[in-house]
Amino acid sequence: MTSLALSPDVAASVLAEQQEAYAALQARDLSLDVTRGKPSPEQLDLSNALLALPGEGNVRDGGTDTRNYGGLMGSAALREIFAELLNVPVGQLLAGGNGSLTLMHNALTFATLFGVPGGERPWAKEETVRFVCPVPGYDRHFVLCEELGIEMITVPMTPEGPDAEAVAELVASDPTIKGMWVVPTHSNPDGATVSDDVARRLVSMPTAAPDFRIMWDNAYAVHHLTDVETPSADALGLAAEAGNPDRVLLFASTSKITFAGAGVSFLGASPANLDWFTKHLGVQSIGPDKVNHLRHALFFGDADGVRAHMRQHAEIIAPKFEAVEQILTERLGGTGVAEWTTPTGGYFVSLDVVPGTAARVIALAKEAGIALTPAGSTYPYGKDPLDGNIRLAPTMPPLEDVKVAMDGVATCVLLAAAEAALA
Repeated sequence: MTSLALSPDVAASVLAEQQEAYAALQARDLSLDVTRGKPSPEQLDLSNALLALPGEGNVRDGGTDTRNYGGLMGSAALREIFAELLNVPVGQLLAGGNGSLTLMHNALTFATLFGVPGGERPWAKEETVRFVCPVPGYDRHFVLCEELGIEMITVPMTPEGPDAEAVAELVASDPTIKGMWVVPTHSNPDGATVSDDVARRLVSMPTAAPDFRIMWDNAYAVHHLTDVETPSADALGLAAEAGNPDRVLLFASTSKITFAGAGVSFLGASPANLDWFTKHLGVQSIGPDKVNHLRHALFFGDADGVRAHMRQHAEIIAPKFEAVEQILTERLGGTGVAEWTTPTGGYFVSLDVVPGTAARVIALAKEAGIALTPAGSTYPYGKDPLDGNIRLAPTMPPLEDVKVAMDGVATCVLLAAAEAALA
């Protein structure tokens, strides 16, 4: 990315051309939003049958009346379905409320207040607590750390996941590093999938902190854009093999599978970690929404039902990702001012532009009626040291709006690059 630049020989002509294109863009009076990875209304419609489930005469999940209190681990039927999809033993999988973000917040908060299995004290009693954060990464992870006073150290992402050797070097000698974030499959925002080799290195590497945890946020485990269903590394199994069964806390949800605001979250963990988590969760809650669990179990039927449902999602959003790739290639390919990912799943495209221009690109786009994710969002504290990365989220707008937005983004990228070359 650092080599991205516009040749001074062509900068003046590009500037004049793109100033004209930008004026035309502003004249269109657009109002387009590609800021967050939300499902489109068409995707949400795929799950409308949930609204009629479970039905008045179908309220039992095995021997459990789902309308009543209890059942802290959640629906057995639903856990069986997602245990297969997430590669987690059903006895080690908890089903919770509608957001995995809540489970992640709980895990970090419980660790801060009470400590974790294998730890000497609550993290709040430590002078300093740090987390390793692969970048570019997910802004919600960074906000969770920032709120709890957890300092963040960055390592680069690679096509096979976080730079495992960089992580291993950091954690080997620093006991203040208590954990790290990983989005293992179709990661946010660059779409990388953690290889088995990288996963094995992360779960087996020596750590100075005995209570080190990997927050394995498998948000896009089944969110494929092609016919190839990219498997996730078996983090829990590999950790147990390596003699570190408590190292991994796995998170997932149906938020981008069924209804984003009314789904089900999951936590996969070792028996010791599950006992720890449910001990504290039981003070907060008498049990999750098991009626919602049951309706999801009835809606899907089995793991193949989830897979078939996700193929319907792909039919809706894959053309949008294809449009992003086509327009960026046509407008920016060969210019030397941008590079971008071509994901096979997930919800985002990671766009790298000329260093020092990402904020300018986003400002230009905003002035032209195209809302992009704020500059720096893919880095801790909102500070991209190169000011060069932009996360694109094409799933929610209609296809034609995605095309218009991406053409406008390309104009802004070229204009900002020309300005920088002539500055």
